[in-house]
Amino acid sequence: MTDSPRLFFAASSAPDAQSALKALRERYPEAPESEAEIIVALGGDGFMLETMHKHLGSKLPIYGMNLGSVGFLMNDYRLDDLHARLAVAERAVIHPLRMRATTSEGTRHAAIAINEVSLLRQTRQAAKLKISIDGQARMDELICDGVLVSTPAGSTAYNLSAHGPILPIDSALLALTPISAFRPRRWRGALLPHKAQVRLEVLESGKRPVSAVADHVEVRDVVQVDVVEDRSIALTMMFDAGRNLNERILTEQFLD
Repeated sequence: MTDSPRLFFAASSAPDAQSALKALRERYPEAPESEAEIIVALGGDGFMLETMHKHLGSKLPIYGMNLGSVGFLMNDYRLDDLHARLAVAERAVIHPLRMRATTSEGTRHAAIAINEVSLLRQTRQAAKLKISIDGQARMDELICDGVLVSTPAGSTAYNLSAHGPILPIDSALLALTPISAFRPRRWRGALLPHKAQVRLEVLESGKRPVSAVADHVEVRDVVQVDVVEDRSIALTMMFDAGRNLNERILTEQFLD
């Protein structure tokens, strides 16, 4: 890659992001998307995920600048010195999850999740789930609002809100975290090897319907969901020097 890599800019529809897009295009040359070496994404964490999903097969690194709210996956927005920041940026490679869900009608759906795959109750009735890992039943019945499987990159998102563990980006682990577990009440989840094959079966699905969500893709009335890490997909994120994703994840563990 040259000292001045070919850039393609993408922005959310938010007014601040659109204003930043205009300013960056006026300051820096932009290449067509098909010829770019780096994608610069302008928005919040949600737009970063959207951009990563859109470019799953491109292998282009993505450098995000925060023009949203939290911005955990983003760098600070600054108009100046973009090429200098990119030249020393640190890279993090992440692998998403692949969800395969079967509905009560027998239809099958597949989706990719960069953050997490979650199962959620659809009605006032608590969900009843059976959990198997690598073909072996580990929990015959979990009564809960739901359960999720998180990647390290997604461990500070929904997983953290559900009191799941924060995972270092290179930990080769997945987090299996219950959402408002009722029985067994004290179960707090499990850390799984990244190669683990997770099967979640819905018990009493007619009375207690459950949906499955892979990032932004929802499948309703599921009876079985299989989740595995897809090592064939590698996503590269770029972070300013000294503010890589591992550092952010470590810092998050010492916040109030």
